[in-house]
Amino acid sequence: MNQQQINYNRIAEAIAYIKQNFKIQPNLDEVAEKVHLSPFHFQRLFSDWAGTSPKKFLQYTTVEYAKRLLKENQATLFEAAYQTGLSGTGRLHDLFVNIEGMTPAEYKNGGKNLAVNYSFADSPFGNILVASTEKGICFMAFSEDASVAFQHLQSLFPNARFKQQLDEAQQNARYIFTKDWSRLKAIKLHLKGTDFQLKVWQTLLKIPMGQLTTYGAVANKINNQKASRAVGTAIGSNPIAFLIPCHRVIQSTGMFGEYRWGNTRKTAIIGWEGAKTHLQSI
Repeated sequence: MNQQQINYNRIAEAIAYIKQNFKIQPNLDEVAEKVHLSPFHFQRLFSDWAGTSPKKFLQYTTVEYAKRLLKENQATLFEAAYQTGLSGTGRLHDLFVNIEGMTPAEYKNGGKNLAVNYSFADSPFGNILVASTEKGICFMAFSEDASVAFQHLQSLFPNARFKQQLDEAQQNARYIFTKDWSRLKAIKLHLKGTDFQLKVWQTLLKIPMGQLTTYGAVANKINNQKASRAVGTAIGSNPIAFLIPCHRVIQSTGMFGEYRWGNTRKTAIIGWEGAKTHLQSI
């Protein structure tokens, strides 16, 4: 058995151990001991293979179980915290806010206490729906059918309060399509996703307008060279069109590849950004 297979087996064993024992919230030393590695070596190896740290993986496993308790079993917050091995509802709250972008109560109620403003607008690439919460932009999508776009938004926050209203956050987001970049204030995003997804989306934000990169290059940027396919999945799950520029990622062959909002639109956006960048450099 070669070293790569040995490492894979160790990580598979660690993942299985965490999933089976997350209710006792094992620490790094405990899991590392189970696979006969030093905590330092195990931390690096696990992050390379799983795309996240052992601690974050434990947190995701914990939150996923808590979500089932809250949604399917109608457990109280105290019961969910107790049954997931957390020290109290405070830790459950912190985990949910960090990973899901909402409190446990908001998740249980399907975003019942969440207020979402949304508006429709024209862009150089078709109609868009932009939505925001008090934390920032939570959704942005191109769509020829306004009702379909709104239904998609509703599916993300099924019990939220929706109001068709243009607010400052949405207005700032719209400015990205105009030439008046001086009016573009800092845009805050209200995102929820796994640590891996957030890491990928953060990397996309660093790709300059008019430039392209590849899935493999993004994987290298997040120090996970083997994760090109997982990177592609995370990019395909991007909930905020254009602002998080997933359109700037192409295949290593030079082919533009797939795009959640249409391959033709992706080609048009890349051409538009290239021309705009060229004009600005003259």
